Amino acid sequence: MAVVDGLKSLISYWAGRPDDALHYARQGATYAPNQRGTVSVWLPGLEARAAALLGDEGAVRAANQRAEALRELVVPDDLDALGGLLTYPELKQLYYVVESEVLLGHGDTQLAARAEEAVRGFSNREQSHWAFGDLAGSQCNLALVRLYAEDLDGAAAAIRPVLDLSPGMRNNGIVRSAERVRDALGRNSMGTTPLAGELRTEIGMFEPSRPALPR
Repeated sequence: MAVVDGLKSLISYWAGRPDDALHYARQGATYAPNQRGTVSVWLPGLEARAAALLGDEGAVRAANQRAEALRELVVPDDLDALGGLLTYPELKQLYYVVESEVLLGHGDTQLAARAEEAVRGFSNREQSHWAFGDLAGSQCNLALVRLYAEDLDGAAAAIRPVLDLSPGMRNNGIVRSAERVRDALGRNSMGTTPLAGELRTEIGMFEPSRPALPR
């Protein structure tokens, strides 16, 4: 039940319903208060990202601190053995933490280093927890951090691999992550530069794959 509510929270988050995402993340935690698998860490991670979309910095800090404390108590269980969405590795936790901070508009040197670490981790396709969606999300987060530091060239380099994804790999989460970069480009002081304009135009044409129904 904790995992099911976690999935509900994840779906709500990417559907742009942060209140629902926050509700399901917190509800999931109540089902298994003594759970020691990584789902116990995943739920506050989900809570932190949802709270960040709502601009609740205090809730973000509390949830991420709770996740860090629970990570120290993890004992892998049967769900972790199944893998995929049923396990929550430390690399994914780093990705979630960076994203929650980025959504709050933060982008200092320390966060930039953590964002780069997440991209490096997910760039290794040989590791068991690799996922192209998490890599793309991490690259978009890095682009945002660099934009906050007014490093437009660095931001462009970070998001380039995302924009080069084939249409079949452009899922809703990746498109939404790229759109956050486009929105930030419009608010950034460098938004009137030719490069910023080109990036906004390209991201605006970056649409998810929507296969037609069979004839």
